[in-house]
Amino acid sequence: MALDGRAIARGCAGGAPRLAEQLCQSQLDRFLAALGEAPSAVTVACTAQAPLFRQEAEAAGFAGALDFVNLRETAGWSAEGRAAGPKMAALIAAAAVPMPATPLVPLESQGVTLVLGCDAVALAAAERLAATLDVTVLLDGREPVQPLRAADFPVARGRARAATGWLGGFEVVVDGHAMPRPSSRAAYEWGPRRDGALSRCDILLDLTGGAPLFPAGELRQGYLRADPADAAAVVRALVAAEGLVGRFEKPRFVTFDAGLCAHARNRRVACTRCLDLCPTGAITPSVAPSGVGVGNHVVISAEICAGCGACAAICPTGAASYALPPSTALARRLRTLLLTYREAGGEAPVLLVVDAVGEALVDALARQGDGLPARVLPLRVNEVSQLDLGLLLAGFAWGAARIRLLLPARRRHGVEGVLRNLDYAEAVLAGLAVPDQGAPRAAAIETDDPFTLGEALAALPRRGLPFPPATFHALGQGREVLRQAGRALAEGAERRDAVLPMPALAPFGVAEVATEGCTLCLACTMVCPTGAFTANPETPQLRFLEDACVQCGLCATTCPEKVITLAPRLNLAAEAAQLRVVKQEEPFCCERCAKPFGVKAQIDRVTRKLAETGHWMYRDGRQLALLRLCEDCRAFAATDAQMDPYAGPARPVAKTTEDWLREAERDAD
Repeated sequence: MALDGRAIARGCAGGAPRLAEQLCQSQLDRFLAALGEAPSAVTVACTAQAPLFRQEAEAAGFAGALDFVNLRETAGWSAEGRAAGPKMAALIAAAAVPMPATPLVPLESQGVTLVLGCDAVALAAAERLAATLDVTVLLDGREPVQPLRAADFPVARGRARAATGWLGGFEVVVDGHAMPRPSSRAAYEWGPRRDGALSRCDILLDLTGGAPLFPAGELRQGYLRADPADAAAVVRALVAAEGLVGRFEKPRFVTFDAGLCAHARNRRVACTRCLDLCPTGAITPSVAPSGVGVGNHVVISAEICAGCGACAAICPTGAASYALPPSTALARRLRTLLLTYREAGGEAPVLLVVDAVGEALVDALARQGDGLPARVLPLRVNEVSQLDLGLLLAGFAWGAARIRLLLPARRRHGVEGVLRNLDYAEAVLAGLAVPDQGAPRAAAIETDDPFTLGEALAALPRRGLPFPPATFHALGQGREVLRQAGRALAEGAERRDAVLPMPALAPFGVAEVATEGCTLCLACTMVCPTGAFTANPETPQLRFLEDACVQCGLCATTCPEKVITLAPRLNLAAEAAQLRVVKQEEPFCCERCAKPFGVKAQIDRVTRKLAETGHWMYRDGRQLALLRLCEDCRAFAATDAQMDPYAGPARPVAKTTEDWLREAERDAD
């Protein structure tokens, strides 16, 4: 590799870097010397020998942070390697940004295994597993199966109707459950059947060859599925099952704040973005405290979650946020990457977001092809589908000329959300009149071929954004970062007061109120989950804060007059962060004591409606007049007028059967 020490030094906060040719071998003493000179943090620009360096650091008693960054496959091994100095500086600086530890979710399996099958393959599999696991076999009864010579484990008949749970906590509902008769001879004969039986197990081995019991079943830990006709697949499933005994830990991929969730209010369902996109079924609506209907928020099972991040990518309020790493930490790394690249002399950077699969593709391109272009900056994430819109816009605001997400040719589960965010980012840049130079600024590269990846990156226009990058620090969660990035882009494009139309389902916009039909009932303020609609406690007034609106639609579905409509847009003007009075009226004052107790439009509307209905309680003008009095004066007025609140029209006289027969005889005569 050609190393530009002067450019690389700009990415090293501790001064000029130490260069080496064989750091892991003959020059290992330089690494040990660096550990002694920098006891708090050391960054090694090599990932291939990371285990060796960790071993040597542990032996030397090094207690500081030891970070690694891959400069060889991502920068040095490239046809443009001699121009990759600014990229190397950026990668080194980004690697030194600390990443917080991810919380873990414990899972425990004692090896209780339920084998679902249709033929003798299930029995053979159970016989192999019985030596290490506590096995039960459930045959669906489609085919005759010869009984085992010895009942070393239970065998039953039944069909798995539904299943829930995860490794260490599965529950399977079985219909047609029956036990075999001891007298079974050539094939199992079954006893009485019953539906709704419940089976609990730690491991679920599905050898039925039918549809999976779970959505995206391959992502459900503890659920193993193989085609019984594929002997190799069955063996792989058995080997995997034998290793699923003991205590395990998995990352808590998503953190969730139920108080921010805009799923529902007052049993009215609004936002279902995460429910619609979750591929594993890890997200379900909560149950109302009364036990009837849905609750105000969703529930995310950390045990089931496979970490695609689709919920965090599209959550409009930030209730669901990705934790591996947190979006705030990833934003700091992205900012450091892009700004250091510019400071080191790089121009028009292309941000390439990759995960573990994409990283292997980059490695293959470096070893077998021309490598990444010098201006392509790879950003490693856990899942590409975790990126929210705020992070994408921040990348452009910090100077990225293009952003490309590297995805497999066959789309995986959960990518719909991030693809939607790419469309939103393109809409923002187009609304700000940022030229695209013939190629989208934000897009995905979907390929499994490293050479196709290289060609797609090399073909990108080499012109950056027409304004210098911003340098703001990302503060807050995704929605706050989105606003900061959007306003930084608007300022760079000299469109500070831009109001940009957005596609459907965009998580920001305005709720328009047809004020002529609004009676200031304030029902919208009671269901708005973000406080976009609020009431003024001092005077009858409806106020709206556009920055807080997430377009959930609760206000529109709750409004009794149906005068609220939603319009997705991104308002980058300062007024979007200020309360705007939508409608106000003078308070209605009691006609007897002049005490304010309501709104004129409300009183007039109620009075008119009751008069139109012709209800017996309000046929008298005196009764309607009571509605124009406060709660205190209303009681006095009714008493003074000697009104009986229970008085009603005369009831018909009760008639017996004899009365009806007598009247019928009279009419006949």
